[in-house]
Amino acid sequence: MILIYLIVILLAGAFLAWIAGNWSAVLPRIISLVALGIDLILLVQFLFQTTTFNTKWLIDIQSDWIPQFGIGLHLALDGLSLLLLLLTFFLGIIAVLISWKEINSKVGFYHFNLLLILAGIVGVFLSLDLFLFYFFWELMLVPMYFLIGIWGHENRTKASYKFFLYTQASGLLMFISILALYFVHGNSTGIYTFDYNQLLGTQMSSTTAMLIMSGFLAAFLVKLSVVPLHNWLPDAHSEAPTAGSLILAALLLKTGAYGLLRFVVPLFPSAALSFAPIGMALGVIGILYGAKLAFAQTDLKRLIAYTSVSHMGFVMLGIFSFNELAYQGVVMQMIAHGISTGALFIMAGQLSERIHTRDINQMGGLWEKVPFMGAIGLIFAMASLSLPGLGNFIAELLILIGAFKANILMAVLACVGLIAATLYSLRILQKVFFGKKNTDWKMNDLSMREKVVSVSLVIIIVMLGLFPQPVLDVAKPSLLKTLENHPDKTKDDNMLMNQFDNVPITNQPITN
Repeated sequence: MILIYLIVILLAGAFLAWIAGNWSAVLPRIISLVALGIDLILLVQFLFQTTTFNTKWLIDIQSDWIPQFGIGLHLALDGLSLLLLLLTFFLGIIAVLISWKEINSKVGFYHFNLLLILAGIVGVFLSLDLFLFYFFWELMLVPMYFLIGIWGHENRTKASYKFFLYTQASGLLMFISILALYFVHGNSTGIYTFDYNQLLGTQMSSTTAMLIMSGFLAAFLVKLSVVPLHNWLPDAHSEAPTAGSLILAALLLKTGAYGLLRFVVPLFPSAALSFAPIGMALGVIGILYGAKLAFAQTDLKRLIAYTSVSHMGFVMLGIFSFNELAYQGVVMQMIAHGISTGALFIMAGQLSERIHTRDINQMGGLWEKVPFMGAIGLIFAMASLSLPGLGNFIAELLILIGAFKANILMAVLACVGLIAATLYSLRILQKVFFGKKNTDWKMNDLSMREKVVSVSLVIIIVMLGLFPQPVLDVAKPSLLKTLENHPDKTKDDNMLMNQFDNVPITNQPITN
């Protein structure tokens, strides 16, 4: 029952926080921390009690919900969803801590929406009934709309509308595809069901598979902010409160990548293979285009938002490379990007709170004012450009090696994105912390609460860079399960993968 507890605790905490907000501004914050802390403890305890990750599902619970329509309450946990849930609960706690002083109006309703978003994300990572999956997918939408629209910045109304329209329209296309898959499977087998395991291997023509897959792709590519479906992201990031930007970049974008890995590739293997050249091309375009626009921004939050577009291009490239190395890189990228880009958005929020501007042309020379913040910014700017020793380096290296095996041209073009990442990351440091002092700002360095948040993120991004093997070991069975319908893409990986299976990445020079 642990999977149900994880969701119910967040939902109960959300309503309690809303009610408690009528009496105190502190109680909702404490309730949110307690709810997320309990979930994190439950999951960590389960992680340490698990002796093997080689089973198909670590936990699998299923019961009838609306049996006359083939709808069930089917939740399951494997290595991939376990890692993403750990990321969700950890960053949820960080989101509450960074909102402690920033949010002072409607505090109870704010934390209600925050926990409701996280409950929807948890449901997305656990659902194996497609109707239930869609329910949780939509559950993420409305509270994030409120989070941007109520507690956002000057142009929050426009940004919240754009976010809502993009995600709602693409979500409806996915729902149409879910219904189409439901009826196609029912017509061919006589069993009408939304269950993921039964829908695997549904027989259909290549044209039908491509059409149905397109609806899923629409939802997942919009959420992943793949060019040209990324236009909602910079506005949403720049206008959202700090915690909203953190959840958008670190978690909501990952639901799109998770959807591709969990649903598109296994449910439509042949159609996904046919789409692979387009998918890889979109990934490379996103890497280069996002980097170019990031370099051109003067608004710090918009700059960081476009770096997310670029980094998610690597995820797209890796997913449609269809080999285990690339998929391991995708998982590492999902986690490392969530930590590093989330930390950069936190830093942007801290600066905005102190100097009331996000214009990097008005900054400069801030290192002498806030050296601790500058050191944190330096570490995560280096993570963004994939400095060896940090998690992003392992992620993008694995993706590029895997992509090179699938398409040499796409891999070479993606490598240009690493150079571009160096340019925009160093520009952040130069414009914000070094260079000419444009204004003599009066500001304090990080408080103890902010230092705890920042140092915890630094520890994780360094651990991911130095000791990635535990993460890869947990994710590996799930990734092999995803690729099992693509033997033509994986049979040539055995020789190369054996080298990575038996040699710990953290103990050998990466060039070897």
